[in-house]
Amino acid sequence: MLIEGNLVDVKKESIYPAKIEIEGNKIKGIKELKKNFSHYILPGFIDAHIHVESSLLCPSRFAEIASIHGTTAVITDAHEIANVAGIEGIKYMMEDASIIKFFFALPSCVPSSPFDESAEMGIKEIEELIKMPNVVALGEVMDYFGVLEGKKDLIEKIKIAKKYGKPIDGHAPMLRGKELEKYVSYGISTCHESVSYEEAKEKQTLGMKIMIREGSSAKNMRDLLGLDYNECFLVTDDLLVNDLIKGHMDMLIRKAIEYGIDEIKAIEMVTINPAKHYKLNMGVIEEGKEADIVIVDNLKKINVKEVYINGELIVRNKRCLKEAKPKKLKSYIKIRKMEAKDFFIPHKKEKVKVNVIEPIPNQLITKKGEALLEVKNGNVIATNEISKVAVVNRRNSKIGLGFVRLSMDRGAIASSISHDSHHIIVLGREEEKMAVAVNEIKDGGIVAVDEKIVKLDLPIAGLMSNEKADKVASKFERVVEYAMQLGCKQNPFKILSFLTLLVIPEIRISCNGLFDVEKQKFIEVIEE
Repeated sequence: MLIEGNLVDVKKESIYPAKIEIEGNKIKGIKELKKNFSHYILPGFIDAHIHVESSLLCPSRFAEIASIHGTTAVITDAHEIANVAGIEGIKYMMEDASIIKFFFALPSCVPSSPFDESAEMGIKEIEELIKMPNVVALGEVMDYFGVLEGKKDLIEKIKIAKKYGKPIDGHAPMLRGKELEKYVSYGISTCHESVSYEEAKEKQTLGMKIMIREGSSAKNMRDLLGLDYNECFLVTDDLLVNDLIKGHMDMLIRKAIEYGIDEIKAIEMVTINPAKHYKLNMGVIEEGKEADIVIVDNLKKINVKEVYINGELIVRNKRCLKEAKPKKLKSYIKIRKMEAKDFFIPHKKEKVKVNVIEPIPNQLITKKGEALLEVKNGNVIATNEISKVAVVNRRNSKIGLGFVRLSMDRGAIASSISHDSHHIIVLGREEEKMAVAVNEIKDGGIVAVDEKIVKLDLPIAGLMSNEKADKVASKFERVVEYAMQLGCKQNPFKILSFLTLLVIPEIRISCNGLFDVEKQKFIEVIEE
């Protein structure tokens, strides 16, 4: 097979008219031409760090839509499903993976924090899976406190990755100075959690590759402009189906170009840079490389016309030519029926001072705040601006309670997506509605409850749907729209899903209660 066009050579950083000869799944040869073309030939796009589960789609359904945007490969850290289902969950992701290329970074911290409760991925499981050919790295080492303390099992996982020659991904939000140096000294080679140029530059100086994240919840690209882009990847980390439909790596390239990054440099960050780091035989169009190719008609707009994977035409005119055949999996949720009293926070005074989780816009970090709330009938109540939040353990129904500065006028919302343990999290003004919301998603999903109930079912591990992207997106939008009618000022599920992540500062919530990340201890809701 032959493909002609303006070849974007990311290795030589040049563009020239060429003919690409493909034999089997590899590029056989390249010949420079003296012709004029209006389209460009690019290497297939790679998302070097994504949690596919966060799209709400199972891998095969994710691939149907991601491929349309020029994505030919992803490196997915399946720690969302690993926290729910352990090694069974990872094997499900591998079995359902199709259409595009799925490579795996093995979850290193399951649970993500020793203070959380989830399924487990131990040394034995890491040793078993890391030998698989589609496993290319040890996933983000989220428990940086554990690394700094020399936690035995975590260090052993790092040693296993080194033994098999696999890169080790990092997760070190706001880690600086001597502590960062110690963290990097273990061979941890990437980080996607930098929120400022100074933080990212320090990490880069120490030899880390910086993953510039631009996802649905965390958007860091603008703040990280000016780094050494040869040592950077563009990644999404977490991308909801509604955003995925609009764009994937093509969208990130476009945004990078809009921010002033050179077109070829932007393309390099989703092709040759991650391919070299993870030792993938792709990422550049040259003889012997796998024939993963994207055809676009404009280098600034990155309008994808055709996509080839292993030399086979997969996408033409924004339509995936292959259809997914999703596999099934149970929800892994087993909770008792909730009642309003389960969400009461009792106190005898008329007013009390409480600790409040304060989300930061477009960031995953939070701040610790305080508020004076009224007590009615012996129960501390929420306000329009400060909602009650609770986490219900998906295995044993244990409940942690707190408050968060998120607006809500009435009703409740709930979700079985709450990073990384993915217990059920519920937000509301009224405890009765909070109970209804949780009971509605006992088999997995997201829901908004008041006079009516609007929900999206997520039967696969309580995280994903096997329906097509457009259907899932439509149902999700209806839930969000109803949540907005209940007084939420923005999509609350993006924020809600990260309030339980006990490894990102400052204050979080789990089924065991409020957690101070900096102090690494649980704190009381009510300040006596």
